[in-house]
Amino acid sequence: MDNDVFQHVNNVNYFSFFDTAVTYFEMSERVVDLLEGPVHCVVAEVACRYHSSIAWPDRVRVGVRVARLGGSSVRYEIGIFRNDADVASAEGHFVHVFVTRGDQKPAPIPEASRRILQTIAI
Repeated sequence: MDNDVFQHVNNVNYFSFFDTAVTYFEMSERVVDLLEGPVHCVVAEVACRYHSSIAWPDRVRVGVRVARLGGSSVRYEIGIFRNDADVASAEGHFVHVFVTRGDQKPAPIPEASRRILQTIAI
């Protein structure tokens, strides 16, 4: 699944890299209790700009930072790096909106979550 017919990682996989990196950060740093807490996050927007190809068996590294912290949303900026490259092969953003679990309506970012998110803010 890594390489497509053009012998590079297909563009749709980059969005999976974004989602995996952001979800890992949110879970490992306890930004929200994704499965049972009173609020959780949903994706509102995602975009990617491609600069160079990645192909199997390259190693993929992902960098994540917070670019904007709003009242109920956070915009992550993400870089996808091939092997040990210092320049991103792709870059993009991923917006999560905090919502209440029951009705899925936007909810304020909890203060504890905000403090954690600020640790990777630019």
